[in-house]
Amino acid sequence: MSAPDVYRPAFFDPLSTEHLTWIICRQFEEQPPVRLDTVMPSFEGPGLYAIYYEGDSCDLYRPLSGLTIPLYVGQSRSTNSATGRTNPSTRPLHSRVHQHRRSIIEGGLPPEEFSVRLLAMPDVHIDLGENGLRVGYQPVWNSVLNGFGSHEQGSTTRRSSRSKWDTVHEGRSRTYGAAKHDRDELIARATEAIRQQVERYNELPWHRTALE
Repeated sequence: MSAPDVYRPAFFDPLSTEHLTWIICRQFEEQPPVRLDTVMPSFEGPGLYAIYYEGDSCDLYRPLSGLTIPLYVGQSRSTNSATGRTNPSTRPLHSRVHQHRRSIIEGGLPPEEFSVRLLAMPDVHIDLGENGLRVGYQPVWNSVLNGFGSHEQGSTTRRSSRSKWDTVHEGRSRTYGAAKHDRDELIARATEAIRQQVERYNELPWHRTALE
């Protein structure tokens, strides 16, 4: 008789990066979406957020309507991770979403066709959730059409070339620099990226479990 296989017990680390990321992303996607044209009551604290398209008038983003695939994932902290300084606002998450709503309007997009999910949480865990959602979904405004979440910081920045997002969605006051990106090429790349996102829609572990 052959010798039996050596038994090895299963290994489980409840605080592993993978497990914590799964928990945060699953909890995040259980939060109800809020339409961006809604007057959101003020609230305090940092957290994680994602912007979704739920409309019909934007041809580029229409395939995402009704799906839990974010256009953009971001975070807002109570402290600056690089300097350790405290955020001057006690409402960093609320303020950041308000800024994004203004950008969407200035970019010529209808805010009533966009929604946002939010999850207030401690700074120490925010990166895990943001990284999990960004790597998992590859949101178009984080990857192909980057520049949506950038801050305008001075005259030099305002004179710089338009970001990819501002090239496709013109209108923000910062967008009067010389364009260096081909708009049609960016739209084609974003269209293909969205097609692939929809194709992979049910592959993410926390999303698949949430659907069951």
